[in-house]
Amino acid sequence: MIRATGIKLAHANRDAPAAPAGGARPQGWGRGCGLSVGLALIATSVSAASVNVPSGQPVELIEVLLDETPGERWARFRFLAPEVARETGSVSFEAAQQDMEYLCQGFALGYLENHKIDAARIVISLSDRAVPFGVADQEATQFFEGYRPEDQSCVWEPY
Repeated sequence: MIRATGIKLAHANRDAPAAPAGGARPQGWGRGCGLSVGLALIATSVSAASVNVPSGQPVELIEVLLDETPGERWARFRFLAPEVARETGSVSFEAAQQDMEYLCQGFALGYLENHKIDAARIVISLSDRAVPFGVADQEATQFFEGYRPEDQSCVWEPY
């Protein structure tokens, strides 16, 4: 089920990379990361969506960012997913990984095609609370996965 509300489509001003060199992965967290790095953004409104994912957690698209600072276009899909919270959430990182893969394959690829956006990488992020992009929030739980779109599939890529 996808329901329309309001989100932002934004373009980065190329001020800083969205993840530090070598990735933003704290030790012991597996393939995701729990950190975001600042970028200045220019935003315009587009449609938001609630998406059903394998874990069954409520997930809502809050923002799509187009970032060209890595030297190629990256499409970042930011989702609100309250059930990934460290203290009170019911969704493990392993379940969230499956959700992120599903969101890439079952949502992001179609979104890019529908909006005629060519991206070299897709980044899916889940956050337990709304955090402005590029703002550190030590209380927030955030998971990120990077994918390369290839032959209408998402190929996992560490970043």
